Amino acid sequence: MQHKTATSSTAIHDILNRRWSGRAFDASKAVSREQILSLLEAARWAPSCFGDEPWRFIVWDRNSDPVAWEKAFTCLGEWNQDWVKNAPVLLLATANTVFRKNGKPNVWGQYDTGAASENLCLQAVAQGLMAHQMGGFDADMVRREFEIPEQFTCMAMIAVGYQGEETVLNDELRELELAPRNRSALGDNFFEGYWEKGIKTS
Repeated sequence: MQHKTATSSTAIHDILNRRWSGRAFDASKAVSREQILSLLEAARWAPSCFGDEPWRFIVWDRNSDPVAWEKAFTCLGEWNQDWVKNAPVLLLATANTVFRKNGKPNVWGQYDTGAASENLCLQAVAQGLMAHQMGGFDADMVRREFEIPEQFTCMAMIAVGYQGEETVLNDELRELELAPRNRSALGDNFFEGYWEKGIKTS
């Protein structure tokens, strides 16, 4: 199994250091109900504009409801299905486009839902699990199959489970799984004072 820690330019928390989007899941290990509730609790405590909590998550646990899990699985793109087939839990993150507070448009709902999703992913790491967020799914299909109101934007599917051996993956996916992690240099995307004035790291 791969333990791909981040090569950071300065020290970061261990949970952030260890979080990565692996694809090799162990199909033989279920995620417990308590673990699922803990993931959702972490998402629940994310910050949001006006404390409006625009996120809504649907959870599909193959071990408790295989029919619903299979229906969600069919909404994924074929490339994602090739590795998600081993993940015991799938989730869908959706974002409310209007404020519950006053019914006005909420342009920050997607941002806040991203924060809730990352909370969930970090909690997964804390529990010894792996979470992988995906944009490769048919949003119209998942909306239709699960009767999601138009008011909510389908943001991402998230696969959750225990990490498995990379041998469960095909050659293309195994190469990605074994490749080192990388990010742009800090000064490429983080600016100081003015646009494209890269922040100094020393």
